[in-house]
Amino acid sequence: MTGQGELLLEVRDLKVWFPIYGGILRHKVGTVKAVDGVSFTLKKGEVLGLVGESGSGKTTVGRAVINLHKAMYPDVELQGSITLHSKHGSVDLNGLSRAATKPHRADVQMIFQDPFSSLNPRMTVQGIVEGPLKIHTDMDPAQRKERVFELLDRVGMQPQYAERYPHEFSGGQRQRIGIARALATRPDLIIADEPVSALDVSVQAQVINLMQELKEEFGLTYIFVAHDLSVVYHISDRIAVMYLGCVVEIGTADQVYKAPRHPYSQALLSAVPKPDPRHDSSGRVRLEGDIPTPLAKPSGCGFRTRCPIARPECAEHIPQLIDTGNGHQVACPYFAEMKT
Repeated sequence: MTGQGELLLEVRDLKVWFPIYGGILRHKVGTVKAVDGVSFTLKKGEVLGLVGESGSGKTTVGRAVINLHKAMYPDVELQGSITLHSKHGSVDLNGLSRAATKPHRADVQMIFQDPFSSLNPRMTVQGIVEGPLKIHTDMDPAQRKERVFELLDRVGMQPQYAERYPHEFSGGQRQRIGIARALATRPDLIIADEPVSALDVSVQAQVINLMQELKEEFGLTYIFVAHDLSVVYHISDRIAVMYLGCVVEIGTADQVYKAPRHPYSQALLSAVPKPDPRHDSSGRVRLEGDIPTPLAKPSGCGFRTRCPIARPECAEHIPQLIDTGNGHQVACPYFAEMKT
């Protein structure tokens, strides 16, 4: 699969910084640079996978695209642009007020990681899925009810489930309800924030296959956030690898998964479990230490403290993405020294 549609989303030099306060007078003592200069584009009908360790900033990017940060953290510092080219026109979503975002909220929806905490336990499935329709459409109650039944049927659930509550369902069923809610307004873009990480392995494949079917049926565009590179490869057209708030590699799914160029990408790939017990793991890339805190990022390349090919020069400048051919970009001037 390759996204061949028109440009839907442009993210340019996105920065999401969270101030840290301390002391008796609650003054600013530091800044967490959760996302620090991320840029990418997304075409209609394309799936972009965002992968990285916990703390890499991938979820923060997803929430920035849907403009949740201002509502959650009023003091957050937002820079850069997030331009959405939807059926309602082009708009920079970054930093918009809640009122200014509302007309565009129907165009971008989100599937959350935990299917239980993201569903209101006091609302029935009918109320949960119907909520976006009440806000963003002019449907009457009968039309909304019919639409809810259609959505539940499409995600593999019986219409009679509409009167039940979230606690009456399994994790996989709750995630299907979340998907139905995200589809309610017929969005152009869906942010899937680790939608299968909280599910059993046997259920993960079912949800992934459902998302792929819905993509083809409704012409959806996804930003798929996950830490499992093999899951992302299965569903994505392109993959962006993030580390400490920056994109260190981006390319087609085959380029990143089958021939990663950045040392961090290679380490992620080598950590994917192999089902064959006879597999030779002697060439596995092993990283030393833990990911540094974004509160005190290393100078220059953020990965240099764990990188097997780091040089003294890596501490001087933040590496920019280099095109290695066919749109495969790597943020490492010494990538050729790594074995592929």
